[in-house]
Amino acid sequence: MCHLFAMSSGPARVQATFWLLDAPDSPRAAQRRTPDGAGLGAFDVNGVPHVVRQAIRSRADTAFARESQEVVSSTFVAHVRHASTGRAVDANTHPFVRNGRIFAHNGVIEGLGTLDAELGPACSDVFGDTDSERFFALVSREIAARGGDVGAGITAAARWVAGNLPLYSINMILITGRELWALRYPDTNSLYVLRRDAGGRNARHLDHASPFSEIRVRSLDLLDLPAVVVESERMDEDPRWRLMDSGELLHVAADLTVTSRLVLPEPPTHQLSLEDLRPQAAESQTTAVPEVPAATTP
Repeated sequence: MCHLFAMSSGPARVQATFWLLDAPDSPRAAQRRTPDGAGLGAFDVNGVPHVVRQAIRSRADTAFARESQEVVSSTFVAHVRHASTGRAVDANTHPFVRNGRIFAHNGVIEGLGTLDAELGPACSDVFGDTDSERFFALVSREIAARGGDVGAGITAAARWVAGNLPLYSINMILITGRELWALRYPDTNSLYVLRRDAGGRNARHLDHASPFSEIRVRSLDLLDLPAVVVESERMDEDPRWRLMDSGELLHVAADLTVTSRLVLPEPPTHQLSLEDLRPQAAESQTTAVPEVPAATTP
């Protein structure tokens, strides 16, 4: 499945180093399908969003994703794409930027003709052919319709999709220069959150590595500063990782205050199973992920 990563360091800007494909030549990685793209989004000191992303068409086309990316921001989002819809081209590679916000998604939404009809003019500046970018366009339209209330816009868009379109998953991350939102829905794909104190569990800087050889993140600044991390999987043995509930919308405010609420308590009207998906879409959602064992407390 696609790998989502997001982080907020609250009021402090921190430096973080990202490897979007960590150890791609390892024996474990060699057994996996080559990703279709990778990207990273953050904000400069003036709150302007910046995204670097690249499609990956073969295992030889991974130099960008293997290189370290040094970023300074207070919010970050990274994504490794396993395509369910659309070609391996830059326009379909996450994250996406719209209205000063950065967005990434993991899942499958079908019925795109119906979604396009619902979007109407809001579909005119969708440049790729993915379900993800269309969902972001719907989220953006609903945020605007609610006077800029991001949480209300995400909720309205997700409820419309859940009630009207066949879907497998709409896990998503949205960040601004100072805030972060994450939605897990339904329970088909995982999404974890960690409220990390300065130094974490072992009085060390942050150094998170994916068990399935994709995103790795390091921040020396987080030896002395707290952060909130949201990821598709637990990336270390900290026992405080929490699996978000199905339908839970999480918000990390500019001061690192974390709130969450259940905004989609009911299952989707048209829930898809893996057997219902097209072969490409099914393969994109079934990447084997070795679990990190939960640490035991002495």
